[in-house]
Amino acid sequence: MNIQKLIRPNILKLKPYASARDEFKDFKKSMTFLDANENPFETGLNRYPDPQQLALKLQLSSIKGCNLNQLLLGNGSDEVLDLIFRTFCEPGKDNVILLPPTYGMYEVLADLNNIEAIKIPLTSDFQPNVTDILDAVNSHSKILFLCSPNNPTANSFEAKSVEELLQKFKGIVVIDEAYIDFSESESWRSRLAEFPNLIVIQTLSKAYGLAGIRLGIGMASPEIIQVLNSIKPPYNVNQLTQQKALNKLENLEVITNQIQLIKNERIRVLSAFKKMNFITKCFPSDANFILVQVDDANRRYQQLIEKEIVVRNRSKEPLCDNCLRFTIGTPDENTKLITVLNFLK
Repeated sequence: MNIQKLIRPNILKLKPYASARDEFKDFKKSMTFLDANENPFETGLNRYPDPQQLALKLQLSSIKGCNLNQLLLGNGSDEVLDLIFRTFCEPGKDNVILLPPTYGMYEVLADLNNIEAIKIPLTSDFQPNVTDILDAVNSHSKILFLCSPNNPTANSFEAKSVEELLQKFKGIVVIDEAYIDFSESESWRSRLAEFPNLIVIQTLSKAYGLAGIRLGIGMASPEIIQVLNSIKPPYNVNQLTQQKALNKLENLEVITNQIQLIKNERIRVLSAFKKMNFITKCFPSDANFILVQVDDANRRYQQLIEKEIVVRNRSKEPLCDNCLRFTIGTPDENTKLITVLNFLK
């Protein structure tokens, strides 16, 4: 596959902005910095951050098992996704393929970038309909978005279906793995070398407990990463975010233990749900949340609000009639939820 042919011509011609910190990067040396029009008085934050986040990428490349030139960091996954749209999709001309029910920002970003969104619903068991997807593709189909584990359904897509789409879709395949740490499935990042059209998206918002710092991760071939880096804002990941992420990554044991606790609690909550009469179906989960179908989602949602418990009502999503989505909380929060639900009438 020739990735160059998928990139917008104006992006290929673009001359990237070079910031002062792109030209001189060695902060370890005792230099007098008079190059970036910064305030000279030391506050700990008076200097611009590393625009390429090298220290953080070194940590993440070791954790994720990929090379530095396969990594892009963004102001949340949403920025990474937006950069992908702007790299590959010509406004008013190209289209992307979405598989509802799925993460809502794909459609929002398509609208913002004036890109048509072709929607191919998942099957009744929340799997990609490979035949319908490939039948819907045309010469302007540039990106296929696969969210696995999927939000809001919580299930992972079957590997054989994903592999077939990677082989047959002649555009970019984005696999959003925001919840991969809660799944037993292997990340598709291990197969980046096989598929030049693959981009894997991950985040520190879920398993790493850093939603507040907004740090998204894109992993792809060096060719794709180089282009995405050329159009990102020069200082898109601020110094506080970089430092907080580095501090968190120093203790992976804590993160691993929290992930296991959430997975154990997911089993406990799911077991309790299955005994409740008003819950008509519990869907399998590979994420840190559970989707369930209830007798009356609007009524049950309001009852929980009155008990000071906030969940998501996903009833308006395709295939999610009368469905509520429950995030797995702390053991005490989950006990409170189960207790309240057991007393609902």
